[in-house]
Amino acid sequence: MIISPNMLKTISKSKDLFIEKYIDNIPEIQLSEPFRQGKEIHALANYYLKGQDISKLENALSPERRKLWEKLKTNPYFNFECINSEYTVTSKLGEFWIGGRIDALVKNGKDYYILDYKTGQIPENAVYDYQTMVYLYTLDKLIKNYDSLNFVYLGLKTSTEEKITLNKDLLKEYEKKLLNGCLQIKNLL
Repeated sequence: MIISPNMLKTISKSKDLFIEKYIDNIPEIQLSEPFRQGKEIHALANYYLKGQDISKLENALSPERRKLWEKLKTNPYFNFECINSEYTVTSKLGEFWIGGRIDALVKNGKDYYILDYKTGQIPENAVYDYQTMVYLYTLDKLIKNYDSLNFVYLGLKTSTEEKITLNKDLLKEYEKKLLNGCLQIKNLL
């Protein structure tokens, strides 16, 4: 089993909710308009970063979605070299496998940026959000030679950005917090 950021977030909130969602397999219903909007923007970004012609898709966007898309498309990170987008990464952490799906990984020279597009809110404490921790930890293991490794939240509705740069101390903290969350999950299984 690969332990995802959502699993770690859920166990940190409530063991009962974790059991319901991941052991009893009772799915969350996510048919809201913001959810659909986010999926559409993520798909557009994926096609765009992979060099596909998206002109017909752009023309079909509602005015609200067009505004969000334009904010994302014109961000400076989209000028960097795209390594990959909408792809799964995993890494071993002790006895556990952790990972998830990254919106995009881009680089400028030897500086790498994990991009995460938010059509909703950027996490309140982004430095210690499980998504940040899992992806920075995992990419640190996968990319062997970098000058900097960064996680960038792009808040499209609010035109905000939050960038977290990994360092050795933060990596140690992440490893400890992630192992603790993984152990909590193991104890429930």
